[in-house]
Amino acid sequence: MKQNINNTGLYSPEFERDSCGIGFIAHIKNKPSHQIVSDGLIMLEKMEHRGGVAADGETGDGAGILTQVPYEYFDAIAKNKKIKLPSKEKYGVGVLFVPKNVEEEQGHLDIVNEAISELGFDNLWLRKVPVNDKKLGIIAKQSEPTIYHIFVSKDKLKGLELNRALYVLRKLIEFKVRSTYPVSDFYIPSFSATTIVFKGELRTWQIPEFYKDLRDSRYTSAIALVHSRFSTNTFPEWRLAQPFRFLAHNGEINTIKGNINKMVAREALLTSTKFTDQELEVLTPICNSRFSDSANLDAMLELMVMGGTNIQHAMAMLVPEAWQEETVISPEKKAFYEFHSTIFEPWDGPASLVYTDGHTIGASLDRNGLRPSRIVFTKDDRLVLSSEVGVVDIAPENVAKNERLGPGEMVMIDLKTGKISYNKEIKEFLAKAQPYQEWVDKNMVRVKDEVGQQSFQKYLKVDELTQKQIAFGFTREDIKFILEPMIQGGTEPLGSMGNDTALAVFREGTTHISQYVKQLFAQVSNPAIDPIREKAVMSLINYLGASHNVLDHIPEHAHKLRIESPFLSTAEFEYIKNINVKGFKSVVLDATYDPTTQDLKNALIDLSTDVEAQIKEGASIVVISNRALTVNKIRIPSLLATGAVHNHLLQTKLRAKASLVIDGGDIIETHHFATLIGFGATAIYPYMAIETMMHEADLLGESPEHYFNQYRKSVNYGLRKILSKMGISTIQSYESAQIFEILGLDIEVSDMCFKGTPSRISGKGFNLLEKEVIREHKTAFKTVNEAPALETGGLYQWKRDGVRHLFTPEVIHALQKSTRLGDYELFKTYQKAIDNQALQNVTLRSMFKFNPKKPISLDEVEPIEAIMPRFATGAMSFGSISHEAHTTIAKAMNKIGAKSNSGEGGEDAIRYQPNEDGTLSRSAIKQVASARFGVTAHYLVNADEIQIKVAQGAKPGEGGQLPGKKVDETIGRIRHSTPGVTLISPPPHHDIYSIEDLAQLIFDLKNANQQADINVKLVSESGVGTIAAGVAKAKADNILIAGHDGGTGASPISSVHHAGIPWEIGLAETHQTLEKNGLRKKVKLQTDGQLRTARDLAIAAILGAEEWGISTAVLVVEGCIMMRKCHLNTCPVGVATQDTRLRQLFSGEVDHIVNFFKFLATGLREVMAELGVKTVDELIGRTDLLTFDRSLATEYAGNIDLEALLQNPFHSAEDGLSCKTENQDHQLENVLDNDIIDDAAPALKEKKKVKLNYRINNQNRTTGAMLSGQVARLHGAAGLKEDTIKVKFTGSAGQSFGAFLAAGVTFNLEGEANDYVGKGLSGGRIIVHPNKKSSLVPEENIIIGNVNLYGATSGELYANGKAGERFAVRNSGAIALTEGVGDHGCEYMTGGRVVVLGETGKNFAAGMSGGIAYIYAKGFDFASRCNMEMVELEAPGVEDFEFLQDMINKHNRFTGSKVAFRLLDNWENEKAHFIKVIPTEYKAVLEKQKLSKKEIA
Repeated sequence: MKQNINNTGLYSPEFERDSCGIGFIAHIKNKPSHQIVSDGLIMLEKMEHRGGVAADGETGDGAGILTQVPYEYFDAIAKNKKIKLPSKEKYGVGVLFVPKNVEEEQGHLDIVNEAISELGFDNLWLRKVPVNDKKLGIIAKQSEPTIYHIFVSKDKLKGLELNRALYVLRKLIEFKVRSTYPVSDFYIPSFSATTIVFKGELRTWQIPEFYKDLRDSRYTSAIALVHSRFSTNTFPEWRLAQPFRFLAHNGEINTIKGNINKMVAREALLTSTKFTDQELEVLTPICNSRFSDSANLDAMLELMVMGGTNIQHAMAMLVPEAWQEETVISPEKKAFYEFHSTIFEPWDGPASLVYTDGHTIGASLDRNGLRPSRIVFTKDDRLVLSSEVGVVDIAPENVAKNERLGPGEMVMIDLKTGKISYNKEIKEFLAKAQPYQEWVDKNMVRVKDEVGQQSFQKYLKVDELTQKQIAFGFTREDIKFILEPMIQGGTEPLGSMGNDTALAVFREGTTHISQYVKQLFAQVSNPAIDPIREKAVMSLINYLGASHNVLDHIPEHAHKLRIESPFLSTAEFEYIKNINVKGFKSVVLDATYDPTTQDLKNALIDLSTDVEAQIKEGASIVVISNRALTVNKIRIPSLLATGAVHNHLLQTKLRAKASLVIDGGDIIETHHFATLIGFGATAIYPYMAIETMMHEADLLGESPEHYFNQYRKSVNYGLRKILSKMGISTIQSYESAQIFEILGLDIEVSDMCFKGTPSRISGKGFNLLEKEVIREHKTAFKTVNEAPALETGGLYQWKRDGVRHLFTPEVIHALQKSTRLGDYELFKTYQKAIDNQALQNVTLRSMFKFNPKKPISLDEVEPIEAIMPRFATGAMSFGSISHEAHTTIAKAMNKIGAKSNSGEGGEDAIRYQPNEDGTLSRSAIKQVASARFGVTAHYLVNADEIQIKVAQGAKPGEGGQLPGKKVDETIGRIRHSTPGVTLISPPPHHDIYSIEDLAQLIFDLKNANQQADINVKLVSESGVGTIAAGVAKAKADNILIAGHDGGTGASPISSVHHAGIPWEIGLAETHQTLEKNGLRKKVKLQTDGQLRTARDLAIAAILGAEEWGISTAVLVVEGCIMMRKCHLNTCPVGVATQDTRLRQLFSGEVDHIVNFFKFLATGLREVMAELGVKTVDELIGRTDLLTFDRSLATEYAGNIDLEALLQNPFHSAEDGLSCKTENQDHQLENVLDNDIIDDAAPALKEKKKVKLNYRINNQNRTTGAMLSGQVARLHGAAGLKEDTIKVKFTGSAGQSFGAFLAAGVTFNLEGEANDYVGKGLSGGRIIVHPNKKSSLVPEENIIIGNVNLYGATSGELYANGKAGERFAVRNSGAIALTEGVGDHGCEYMTGGRVVVLGETGKNFAAGMSGGIAYIYAKGFDFASRCNMEMVELEAPGVEDFEFLQDMINKHNRFTGSKVAFRLLDNWENEKAHFIKVIPTEYKAVLEKQKLSKKEIA
């Protein structure tokens, strides 16, 4: 049954990700019935759209159900076999997935029997599970196991005691199977006396079809816990389906590698009163990197529960709520979390978790509330919790309560007592179970409280400083462009126009080790976090000291040193280094060595051995310091030292006994800190940077203390941003998580220092790295007569004596002159200058050589006209570049039949029509980015292609900000915002927190414009191919793989240089992975990132690209001279500026751009003729036409090897073309809008009013988008008159109800709705109110889900009930009223007005730069829940009250709201309870506008 998923080429199973739909239904009084099981299966099937389907269209990514053991059912069928089973909970049932090979099947069963006998169990019955596999997909059938139930008992054990014994038995079986069959797919989904799992590589509806047991009416349970899986690959295994043994998980554990590493370290400390030492040996390893993040979390939960911790306590430890920055929290609860934070780091990431041990069942949500978790309590004692509401048919009159889990919340049912416990009660009980405050107070040492006044003293003279700086690898650029901006501004330094420098592996000069380490980032499978606006869920707190046994609940766990930031001050460092507190021992180990007596590799080995010895002698804090370098002793780079020691301690099982502190002279910027922490350091003291800072202070004028505070502020912010890119909230979880890719280091370096981190192209070994350090050292310690000076650097700006760039002044001149003159021969000179990188490499592709087969005549190659449509320009928004630059590009691309991209700033509708001269300024590609600026129904229908920008090459995982001073009247109008008001782009799309969310957005956009292709933009990183496979399964038509080096108007330098990898790797991986999964024919691939020449295009095509995106070169053709000052609005050639004076200097012309693309196409045709290829389609994926030639690489590249990029074993000649040949099936034919459009024909065609009625359920998604697309096509942006189309719905609406709803359309929903109501609302009106038969009190119940009105530009929403998290996020024009909201309400709002007639959650108005909110704050302290960073609170004025009264009147009229009625009935008294929330900047702009109007009057 084992599928061929071995690591071939660039694909690796470790990159696989998944998400899903989850839920459970439980009878609170623990009454088993078949109805519960049946309802669970219905729930599962109603979340089919949240699951994934393989390339065969039949195989599901996985689905399953967990129930209580059906004792009566098993008794009945056992009796038929003349077998008597023991009574309830006195026997266990194991579910066995056994490979179908006949010989191996019996061998596996023999091992099972052997283990059962060895541990003294009675083997009662082996039952072959009856299945119906006729409807399995081809892929599922190929790997289908034989499934058995095995029944066992032991002595008089029952319940939990028996489950503990079964736990040991299962682990023994697994160990024995691994020993005999190392690559076996044998798996035990469950082995328990209380619960049982049925799951597989199935679609949701196939579960009851496949497992006959589940259809038997005698099969009963009081609980049913279900899971529908969406995997990013299409080779999911039966074992990876969920539920697991205890839980089902919707989300992503972003820190999984660190969590596993730390648990491996803690295993050495395990002891237990519940298990013998011999049994504990059998139980380890607890975690397994081969398994998914969810499976490992399940394994941790199992250990804790079996070890004696109750299930809710264990979940609160592993997935805690945000407590560090929380102000409204009881001291007891804070102490509870602080104590447990010294035992476990959070298993961090978006997570909705449901779990059970058979006697209790519950659910938890991650600290940021990133997954939907809706709850329905019924009057007949059932509780339904699921990813969506409406998945179980419940009569409205039977609903007792509609709720949701909020961020960090839990709910539990004790099935024995029938008691439901809510979050507050659970946490209070846990917090008071032990005297945690006392334990923390008595044991924890808070370093900030122990250190005295900071002192700043220079230790080096100027010449000594320079000498040490050189020895530690400093350059002049490091000080000018990195350190000085950090110490002066307290923020990360910015840059622009991307990165066209040589990769670190090719450099001869000073290259910091961290330059070979690239940050990973969140895209699609989990969201980034906003480190500014959502800082409250993040924390840089960490702890130093030895760990203890995680199964012991003892005060000594809290005996740690607490630090507030990993960046230590001098006083903090000295305190820790010289600590004199019982229970702590600190030692300093020298990380320098004499290169005449040993080499770097052996120095690392010796250092690691020395650390091991010190820990064995009791050291709990190890300071690794390279400051002791002398003329005879060189430094060990801090990052190599950290990684080597960390890995060595993991191998020797000592890692949990000590913390690592790095005292380094080679630590300057944020990325240096991040890599050290990611590879094992807990605290860092950048002593040489601090020494440099103190010398700089003398020149800059402020005190050293001021500059240090700014420096640490900058690093702390930068660290939060790096964490947030991956969706990680705490530094504890980031430590040792290794969330990087190694780019350009030999396997010997990776294995010793960065083991487990992806490293795919090899590169420099220890010998070459040591040579660089020695060269720097010799330069530093020249004789006095040869006073050394810092090297230039040249990374951030081109310098003649610096790092090589692709674009030099000479190259820029050649490109501009050739395209302006139309001189192809001169253009070839330009191309030669770019392409000729032999022995002076900049890019990976410089080491490829064409491998012609049989050249053909140029006449046989397809014409230029056939190639031109494959070109696209990158997403450059109007706002980042000038109007002149933006429209010139669009005109040129339209002229040649190619595609320009609007960027994320929207587009002026006037550009949709031809200009007077016949040219067209319309961008064929309309981008949908996280801010949704200008995204309306009209915008979407005027696209040939709609691009979802998940990430950007220059700053993946980050948002952006357009300062108010740049938002003029035109930009404000186009972006549907107020001129003068700052516009913030969130780091994530707030409707893409997982892969199934992306599938929903693709579905939304395809509904709005069925003719447009949906393109998803990703950034190259390890695993991007697997992400792309998920994107293809989510029904994207096109996928763009952007390189790390792409240009941008403004980006943190740290991101430009340290996040992402070259497109060559990402593109090749994506092409290979899509081929492997049978998905390549369904999607078109595009790539971009410093593409310059015809050779680049050919190589990109060979690696898999059908289209090419080019941006920077186009800007250069328009006149850009690479000043890299785009972010300053001072572009001297009028390209990247909004300054009207500078824009007059713009000299670009349409024909210059046309010439550029014609020349590229001409050059590509010449290459194709040489290769013997007639069409670009035939060129795609032809890696046989390319060879890796190591002789082309500089000597500094070491053992670099790019062969993996050219491996493509998943495609053969019989498969035909290796490009898109099939269209995706978007399944639009069953959309409810088809009926609505037909029924609304009189309104659409003749503008006659219509009234329509429909039933609706959760499977009716995106209702209204297709209709609104029709309205926009026929009637433009203005739409129809009010209430032209009135539609009444009854039921539970699916996701994206009313998305992009156009003006003139009114939706009235009697019932409830899921997430994304009114997404992109474009003038329509949405009304939601409870079913008339319901007895619910609306204002006390949830009626609409999370992320409503995301990116709405106009229209109205009235919700008679409460909304979930992120209500009106990025609203820029809609007017809305609801009766309560969750956390993060009105986040990033830039316009419109929101009325909340009830309580809000926390962090209201975070990032709100425009618009107004009104909160009815009677009975709660709103100010404590409001993020005051950008807003003010004030009493409403006369005009405000008029608006409020009008809105509440409408609400009362539309919904029959009793809250509205009560307020209106006592208006003069009640209006005093309203608070007005208005952004400070927005208020100033409005006042200025009023003043201007008065002056005009």
